[in-house]
Amino acid sequence: MKKEKLEKLIRVANGSLAADTVIKNCKIVNVFTGTVTKGDIALCDDEIAGIGSYAGKLEIDAQGKYAAPGFIDSHIHIESSYLSPEELGKLLVPHGATTIIADPHEIVNVCGLMGLDYMEEASKNTKLDIRFALPSCVPATPFEHAGAIIDAQKMEEPIHRDQVVSLGEFMNFPGVISADSSSLDKLLAAKNAGKPIDGHSPGLSGNALNAYAAARIQNDHECSCVEEMHDRLERGMYVMLRYGSACRDLPNLLAGVTPENSRRCVLCSDDRQPKTILHEGHLDNHLRLCIEHGIDAVTAIRMATLNAAECFRLYDRGAIAPGYRADIVLLDDLQNFTVDKVWIAGELVAQNGVYLPKTERYDISSVQGSIHLKDFSARKLKMHLKSNRVNVIEIIPGGVVTKKAVDTVDLDENGEFIRNPEKDILKMAVVERHQMTGNVACGFLKGYGLKEGAVALSVAHDSHNIIAVGINDQEMEFAVRMLEKQNGGVVLVKNGKVVESMPLPIAGLMSDRDGLWVEQKLNSLHEKAFTELGISSTVEPVMTLCFMSLAVIPELKLTDMGLFDVTTFSFIPVEAE
Repeated sequence: MKKEKLEKLIRVANGSLAADTVIKNCKIVNVFTGTVTKGDIALCDDEIAGIGSYAGKLEIDAQGKYAAPGFIDSHIHIESSYLSPEELGKLLVPHGATTIIADPHEIVNVCGLMGLDYMEEASKNTKLDIRFALPSCVPATPFEHAGAIIDAQKMEEPIHRDQVVSLGEFMNFPGVISADSSSLDKLLAAKNAGKPIDGHSPGLSGNALNAYAAARIQNDHECSCVEEMHDRLERGMYVMLRYGSACRDLPNLLAGVTPENSRRCVLCSDDRQPKTILHEGHLDNHLRLCIEHGIDAVTAIRMATLNAAECFRLYDRGAIAPGYRADIVLLDDLQNFTVDKVWIAGELVAQNGVYLPKTERYDISSVQGSIHLKDFSARKLKMHLKSNRVNVIEIIPGGVVTKKAVDTVDLDENGEFIRNPEKDILKMAVVERHQMTGNVACGFLKGYGLKEGAVALSVAHDSHNIIAVGINDQEMEFAVRMLEKQNGGVVLVKNGKVVESMPLPIAGLMSDRDGLWVEQKLNSLHEKAFTELGISSTVEPVMTLCFMSLAVIPELKLTDMGLFDVTTFSFIPVEAE
């Protein structure tokens, strides 16, 4: 801070100089004391000069509404919204978001550090303050090909960037617990840079959790029950109460929030699609749920503000107090949390649900053209099976966990799969799209319900190779070719024609269009998946496939290297014993 700015701030605070803006007649939510007081808020440049009674060059009458600190989402993946940072900011800010901690491990798995560079530059085109967690697991596992490898040496430069506030979720918890050398190097890169480390440790307990916490991994968003939550709180970790488009643990975990432990609880989305934001909201939705489950309003707001700021060492925000960043949300009440106005760094940026600044998008050319196929054809989909008794990935509706099943399929004289309309079993393929290895692995998927055509997509956690599923090789080949032509995204085909598609030219993960367009496209994709292709109504047709190659979620998954048994951490043959 320059001396002149500090002098101005102090003079506004002591009342000898008029404030730039004064928000008058507020009910001010004090997250330090847990109280609500009446008064004015004086803004000076991008900071709060004081609370009390003030005059300003611009005075806005809050008419008794509640002023709360700007909301902070402590863990979110921008890519999962299918939107660019600019467009996601446009959606989130009117719901009170002023800061998010984004983990860009999807785009970094595709584009390497060039993906992080793009995200940082694009984030400058939104008023939402986007801070980043440097992805820790690229690739997520050694059992697939990703677009990049980010080791500790490659982390040395980006971990020191100002916009990078932490090392991203450390999904390789076995590596931490076993004190694996490469994991230790990554942890030390963050520690030596003075950056906190985010966690990801579903189901971990006992001494294994002690080992994880001993590495000073400071938070976890993967708690699914109160017992797991308390285990982590007892070990000094923050617990992120998650409520996204897919994983919704918040209501279950609120039963474990107490006055004593609430200061170590924060709110997060993890993954949130445009439809959810447009129809349910963002952290304002989390706050409503907190109230419904008996959490005190100021305590809930504190979990969305001060707690998150302290978790990520953002000590300039998270409260309405002198010297703090002027991130302020004006709310109609503390029950429904309807957002009236939003200020970010002292600027009014949203009013009555409308994002006020003009949206400009950063050039996407550095992260376009991410579909690189080698020698792909229907020939690569041949399986040459010797037995019709096969291992099958069985979908469990409503989640990303799958079941390892054994079933029989129909084969022709060459050992090639013939779809039997009486059986809900389909061929699925994962096509490597980053390194031009030419890898194509095939397996079987049960419970998807597709009866016509094929589906192909380039959003496939976490390495984001292409997943295709269809009634025959010709339809699958056509779907993959159409996906390549549109630079990634989602494609539905039937009888050799495209039924519906959603191009995602930004790394094959994100659209270059706005949130309303993406929502409408997703709605159309879902409708035609059900009506044209016959996909089961119990299955979310896009998101379900997205997780069929994630080789860290039980029980059985398919990567570009083959069929992977997550319970034994080993590849297995398609043909069952």
